[in-house]
Amino acid sequence: MDGMDAARGAVMSVKELEAFLTLEFPQAFGPGKPHHVESVGRNVATVRLDADESHLRPGGTVSGPAMMALADVAIYVALLGQIGPVGLAVTTNLSINFLRKPAPGPMFADAKLIKLGKRLAVGEVGLRGPGSDELVAHCVATYSIPDRPGA
Repeated sequence: MDGMDAARGAVMSVKELEAFLTLEFPQAFGPGKPHHVESVGRNVATVRLDADESHLRPGGTVSGPAMMALADVAIYVALLGQIGPVGLAVTTNLSINFLRKPAPGPMFADAKLIKLGKRLAVGEVGLRGPGSDELVAHCVATYSIPDRPGA
């Protein structure tokens, strides 16, 4: 594991997360795919979506489903950063508020785990454009964590 990620309190590095996600979710991660893990730390992660034409809705803005998927992926990455490669951790609830129209292009999802228990994790995500702290959406999600040996 990368020393910087270990210092930040993550059990998986960005490189390890990218490799796992490329294997498990090849439709979203890997060479030429739109999602990328930017950073991971203790209970946090940032994921980038390189939104292209397929992610836009009429009016030239990133679609709601694309933003929801990005938020969901970001919570999943923050969770895996803490519990390791658990492919069967699944979303049980997701609520999103769309705050303003995002411009086409890259979007960033900054995820933070609010509570990490043995069976459930709750997190929140702020979605923003590049170089901006102004949120275009805010999401809260709950994940169910399957039984894990030794946990």
